Amino acid sequence: MSHILDRPVWSALDTRHRIFANGDKLARRYPASIVPFAASGADDAESLQALGRLVPAGESVFMLQSDPIALPPELTATTTAFGVQMVAEAPLPTVSDERVQQLTLDDAAEMLALASLTRPGPFTLKALSLGDFWGVKINGRLAAMAGERMKQPGYSELSGVCSHPDFRGGGLGRLLSVFVSNRIMARGEVPYLHAYANNANAIGLYESIGFRLRSKMNVAVVQRAG
Repeated sequence: MSHILDRPVWSALDTRHRIFANGDKLARRYPASIVPFAASGADDAESLQALGRLVPAGESVFMLQSDPIALPPELTATTTAFGVQMVAEAPLPTVSDERVQQLTLDDAAEMLALASLTRPGPFTLKALSLGDFWGVKINGRLAAMAGERMKQPGYSELSGVCSHPDFRGGGLGRLLSVFVSNRIMARGEVPYLHAYANNANAIGLYESIGFRLRSKMNVAVVQRAG
């Protein structure tokens, strides 16, 4: 692994998110109730065997890394895709909007409903365990949100950026992306994010606010073979 973000799931669970880690020094995963991510630290046979032990029958996990994804014989990829990883290292625009508010556990069900509708990526009722989320409510409805997910030394991931279809076109995704990224930068960290490589609209948005491509990524949804 040449960069700490090349295997972001592994590096998060090996450092700042070790408190959430199930597994050992060879392979780790988040609890399924928090986020269904898993990773091995390397692609040798022993590490891949350890990865296989972390995926029970009937459960799927997501893998995300810059290297091609290698699996042990007992695991199979049911879905694969290409993604991009982007970072923002230069100062971003300053934003101020009194509608932006911190979301709490009381908002979790509505956050999950919004994520299920818009599919920004894996999301659960316990997403707030990993980092703060912020949103804009319009007429009492959660119109858009964004927050933080994986964390490594010096880095925090911008994640869960989504807007309800009823409120798209108002710049809420941009607003919240910049707001959360500026909070990360204020801590002296670099914000980064992931998007599917074919999502030109999202990539264009992030480029317009100051993110740049750091690496192409491989994505797979994995389960036990058979």
